[in-house]
Amino acid sequence: MTILSDNLVRLEPATEAEACDIVRAARASRQSFTIEGGGTRSGYGRPVTADAVLSTRRLSGITLYEPAELVVSARAGTPLSLVEETLAEKGQMLPFEPADYRPLYASHGEPTIGAVAACNISGPRRVQLGAARDHLIGVRLVNGRGEAVKSGGRVMKNVTGLDLVKLSCGAHGTLGLLTEVTFKLVPMAPAEASLAIDGLDDAQAIEAMSSALSSPFEVSGAAHLPTGLDGSGPLTVLRLERTPDSLDYRCGRLTELLGTLGKARRVEAQESKAIWRDIAQVTPLAKAQAPAIWRLSLPQRTAAQAMATISSALGTRYFYDWGGSIVWLAVMPKDDAGALVIRAAAAQAGGYATLMRAPDEIRTRIDVFAPLGAPLMKITAGIKASFDPDGLLNPGRMYAGV
Repeated sequence: MTILSDNLVRLEPATEAEACDIVRAARASRQSFTIEGGGTRSGYGRPVTADAVLSTRRLSGITLYEPAELVVSARAGTPLSLVEETLAEKGQMLPFEPADYRPLYASHGEPTIGAVAACNISGPRRVQLGAARDHLIGVRLVNGRGEAVKSGGRVMKNVTGLDLVKLSCGAHGTLGLLTEVTFKLVPMAPAEASLAIDGLDDAQAIEAMSSALSSPFEVSGAAHLPTGLDGSGPLTVLRLERTPDSLDYRCGRLTELLGTLGKARRVEAQESKAIWRDIAQVTPLAKAQAPAIWRLSLPQRTAAQAMATISSALGTRYFYDWGGSIVWLAVMPKDDAGALVIRAAAAQAGGYATLMRAPDEIRTRIDVFAPLGAPLMKITAGIKASFDPDGLLNPGRMYAGV
């Protein structure tokens, strides 16, 4: 047990059984918890007012790794870096390229594999291989009754009824304290390069990214930065990962395919990796003077128009990822961090917006996640109550009162 600077108690169970005991005791005394992994994403979601911190820090270690089966299990508090290093030794990786948001939140500590699952953290490769949720095949968690629950396992299965694995991924710890997670893996590509096109406007860039992603050349990243990485001008980047010979062929053919949209130049592995690391970590916006940062999920065909509408109403900086279907957007916070304008434009475009970073006062007062209609909110509250009937775990993290 540790006493924090704000007089909160941090409890750090070393086993799942200890976590069950802690939650059962807290239920008897009506004590609520903020759930914490490495503490690197505490600015993600609504601020939680709780009596104590329940940490997974000591729930650490890889419990199963079978390279031949492309599967890994690890306790929730295991540093993400340890998992990735272990997989890399066997030429394997997590398919969804989990992003490190420490630059975005100016935080320290180590991102954990449990937080990746709890928040469904997925980076640029998600556009090709899917999100964390698509590759999470097993979880263990402690619910709000202090019960240990297991769902899924080492292989993907069709399920009937409630799929707890998918439900818990992206629930931000509101349904239970994740204690162990299991992911499917993919082999690492032996070589990487990117194609970069300068000077495209948003509509042209989305057309280029769409053409590349629908081509047979298996593009694993597609982003457009209207002001570039360093403010030097519009930059569109497309990543390919294959064997060296295949990479040469694919880069050449994709360059030909995009020839009418702009002249593509090849970016080799070291520089390519640096570019995609910056995109995954939201580096182009992380140090922006505007402290409010949004992530918009939009259809590709309407993304450019939505951003034109938002930009005409607000002072913004932004860039596109996932081929234009994700927009990272920085604005000055004002009273609502631009929520009315941004959410209206996103809804009109057929998408939605999530407030990823803002002062606590704003994240307490406005919706951080896309507001739910009454029927969906009723379902959400019902699911929360079935797992955590007393509202002990991350109360209000996603929605006020839930």
